[in-house]
Amino acid sequence: MDRASKEGGIADGPLSAFADVLIIGAGYTGLAAAVTTARGGRRTVVVDAASAGWGCSTRNGGQVSTSIKPTLGQLARKFGHKRGRRILMEGRNARRWIEDFIAREKIDCDFRRCGRFHGAHNARALEKLCRQIDSEPDGLESGAWPVARGEQRGEIGSDFYHGGAVFPHVASVDPARYHHGLLRCAKNAGAEIVTHCAAHGIRREGRGFTVATARGTLRAREVVVATNGYTGRVVPWLRRRVIPVGTYIIATEELDAARIKELLPTGRVVTDTRKLVYYYRASPDGRRLLFGGRVLLKESAPMASAPRLFEAMTRIFPQLKDVRVTHCWGGTVAFTFDALPHCGRRGGVHYAMGYCGSGVSLASYFGMRTGQKILGLREGETALDGLPFPARFWYAGRPWFLAPAVSFHRWRDRMGW
Repeated sequence: MDRASKEGGIADGPLSAFADVLIIGAGYTGLAAAVTTARGGRRTVVVDAASAGWGCSTRNGGQVSTSIKPTLGQLARKFGHKRGRRILMEGRNARRWIEDFIAREKIDCDFRRCGRFHGAHNARALEKLCRQIDSEPDGLESGAWPVARGEQRGEIGSDFYHGGAVFPHVASVDPARYHHGLLRCAKNAGAEIVTHCAAHGIRREGRGFTVATARGTLRAREVVVATNGYTGRVVPWLRRRVIPVGTYIIATEELDAARIKELLPTGRVVTDTRKLVYYYRASPDGRRLLFGGRVLLKESAPMASAPRLFEAMTRIFPQLKDVRVTHCWGGTVAFTFDALPHCGRRGGVHYAMGYCGSGVSLASYFGMRTGQKILGLREGETALDGLPFPARFWYAGRPWFLAPAVSFHRWRDRMGW
């Protein structure tokens, strides 16, 4: 029996024969949906091919933002101004919801509204960032303010950037402890969590479904696919619409408090304007620097990315060249072809996924909304419902184009675009 099963009381035996709701995936999305449906009186079973939270739900950078990537102008051109505003508001709703949920459920996960410093990797990027802040639509203001290059030492102990901006409403969380809190909520609500139980096939039968798994067959009235970056062949239609991308993180050895204060004087999380973005922060206990990004062309073991991440980290912070890296890990996120998350229903199967690297709040929020839909609650409706979920005729789920895309974006970053 694995550690998660021992400590969490997770079912490690036979699968139940029936459920009102079967959820595939025990990450943020699946567990948030399970909390909602189980509390709503539905017999809920969650299955996962690995341990609960084995993937990016416990292996991410712990940054919590408003998350929707396209601008209002981009969304308005595709969906109209009113729908575009509603889509952007969903990101803000998600950010507020997760803070309220963590407080309400008393989840001990070091949630802090610390703000984010977003560094400009060149002067052109700083100008663009300042224009974006100045032109934010009424009612959708981020509260951000620009930071000139000569002032950025107040935000970060480095001269690497050309200035940047502070986004004050961004928060941070210990991702694994947050997941553990979600898991506790789901179990306490009565949901059955079955690990190491991959789903192999979903078949529609009458008003419900029969789902074949590694531990037997289960009948369910409703099925939710909540697999995000780990979406496989069970639902080919979804697999063709999400692009799995590995992201990797290193942790330094323990540093004294004065050194952490030198690196990150305000305690904010940090990202930058590069296409191949770096993201970093102090660890929740304030003793290490956690540094993440995409540094290799192909997916690899975290150990292979660690030396390159160390090189990137010490370009930003040369004062860390004498510091050892003690831990490294990685997870898989899911991008989409339109840079939007998607949730909906196809063939009777519910889904929520494609958070484009910003899944801490979005996955939890849209998982919860999916659960509300199953309960027939009107508040489960979202601005994403009914949006087209684009695919490409040349893509079947294996991102062969990722290496050339990484090379291209790396070149753009070096050229200062």
